[in-house]
Amino acid sequence: MIAAVAERGFGANVVSRGEWAFARRAGLPNGRITLEGIGKTPADLGAAVRAARDAQPLAWIALESVDEAAALAAAARRAGAPPIDVLYRVNPDVTPETLAGLAVGAGGSKFGMTESEIAEAIEAGGGPAGVLRPRGIHVHVGSQLGAVDAWREAVRKALALTALWRGSIDSFDTLDLGGGFPVRPLSEPSPTPERFARELPALLDAIPPDRRPERLAIEPGRALVARAGWLVARVLHVRDREGPQVILDAGMTELIRPALYGARHPIHALTSRGGAEQVTHVEGPICESTDALGTHDLPPLARGDLVAIADAGAYAASLGSTYNGRPRPPQVLLGADGTLTLGRRRGVI
Repeated sequence: MIAAVAERGFGANVVSRGEWAFARRAGLPNGRITLEGIGKTPADLGAAVRAARDAQPLAWIALESVDEAAALAAAARRAGAPPIDVLYRVNPDVTPETLAGLAVGAGGSKFGMTESEIAEAIEAGGGPAGVLRPRGIHVHVGSQLGAVDAWREAVRKALALTALWRGSIDSFDTLDLGGGFPVRPLSEPSPTPERFARELPALLDAIPPDRRPERLAIEPGRALVARAGWLVARVLHVRDREGPQVILDAGMTELIRPALYGARHPIHALTSRGGAEQVTHVEGPICESTDALGTHDLPPLARGDLVAIADAGAYAASLGSTYNGRPRPPQVLLGADGTLTLGRRRGVI
């Protein structure tokens, strides 16, 4: 999947050496990879330093704290690495229109720095001419945004901060706007990427031309792949529990988002006994009462019927587990010409 996306001109945004390795194996050079994430370990930072020392630097590293800036700078000095390009993640202190568990731009979240902390982080890297080269600001409001208002306010703050530092640091030329473009059930209205983009001209016009960022970046990950994935499950039980209740052979071990933070994924019957659709409670097979997939309008189902769970192309298999001793399901790629390719084998017990 990473290779298929990369072939279409996209880069990779990674949060660990593991994801970095996936991107490299998919054929992406370091120059098209950025390193972010709240939990970068000393080993992660060390690998980034070695890549820079070996003249294969990452596009940039987005720093989350003053401590992280100091640790990266110390590692770079020890290794004798050339200046490493970095962005500084700002916490925009907004209230995103999304689920609480996805609102990473909220002021009390663990993500990003205040404006004063960014100043300290720049100093920890040696200032404008230090071992960390200040290149700009990173901001990410949250995922599955239901409106553009919080995003607009966050971008306004990030642009103002970029303009401030661009006035004193020549290399400060980049603004990464993060992601958050929603992929929701088709029945639920949500803003498109184009809707977000229409906000940018007015925001940029409010900044003096010589203080505007020269580079803008976005991280559209989920919006690119979510609808490409379907989780096919088989019906195990059908019971009457104040209406039909269906137990599937797939649940939170294959798709944890509904149990984790209440995400909703449409479900469609692939086979059925026919009849009018009715409100059906759909449950997973795991020994946890939170393993529930919500209510859905489905025709009468029986043991052995198949259903397809939609929008499972992001944060599904990557968040999967073998809890309850369950093997991971196989992953099959459907080509545009109808060919099927095994992407990952079924796990073993």
